[in-house]
Amino acid sequence: MPPSIWTARGGGRMRGQVEQPPQPETLQEDEELRAGMSRLLRKGFPTAGRWLAVAAVLLSSLVVLGARADAVETKTIICLGDSLTAGYGLTEDQAYPALIEGLAAHDHLSWRVINAGVSGDTTTGGLHRLAWILRAKPDLVLIALGGNDGLRGLPLDMTRDNLVRLVEQVQASGARVCVAGMLLPRNFGEDYRSQFAGIFPAVVKATHCPLMPFLLAGVGGNPSLNQADGIHPNVVGQQIVARNVYRFLLSQLEPAFATSVASTPAYAPAR
Repeated sequence: MPPSIWTARGGGRMRGQVEQPPQPETLQEDEELRAGMSRLLRKGFPTAGRWLAVAAVLLSSLVVLGARADAVETKTIICLGDSLTAGYGLTEDQAYPALIEGLAAHDHLSWRVINAGVSGDTTTGGLHRLAWILRAKPDLVLIALGGNDGLRGLPLDMTRDNLVRLVEQVQASGARVCVAGMLLPRNFGEDYRSQFAGIFPAVVKATHCPLMPFLLAGVGGNPSLNQADGIHPNVVGQQIVARNVYRFLLSQLEPAFATSVASTPAYAPAR
């Protein structure tokens, strides 16, 4: 495995394993609901045989939220992505969406974070799944797609246009939307890599949505933070991605709180 195939270098080091904060018993239903909704969303549009199951999950969501509406406002965040979001090679609870939910709970924030990552997915696949995903009525959607488009050499204009359509459709639903940028390995050639990297700022300029410049900041290119393929984060790498994405989401959803949080106890600061 090459020592570094990504442009990004270096990365934070973990001081220990993730400390999963104790979950109050009253949130047990939320955890079961999050897991069930995540499984359904990752399947895409349901077949006729799954409509009853889907209706049951959505009804449960309304019951749970309604029962505690006066106590706390729960924000629903959907991470729409590919294998980096799905947690390729790991369990779903080791992928960054689940870790973000734990970080939010540690900070006494009521966030439900749904993992809508599908390994191998492209921006076209994301468009096909989006309408169904938006049925969950999210407060915010993080779009973390485009990497597989680049790895497959798909037309850059198509990837850009698909991302613009994804953002605009989320905006039209009333939800907030953010885009996470991606970089390609160096063996793709400097010209293509540069043009690919420029897609994400162009999407943001066209849609006026916030951009997280690089999903794998501090992780890409660091062999100790990735699996044997050198591309997919390992357990520790996912924890660092979770910390970075969490801080970015805080700046969008809880800006006042974000300024008061210098670091998260479970993670070492980025270096």
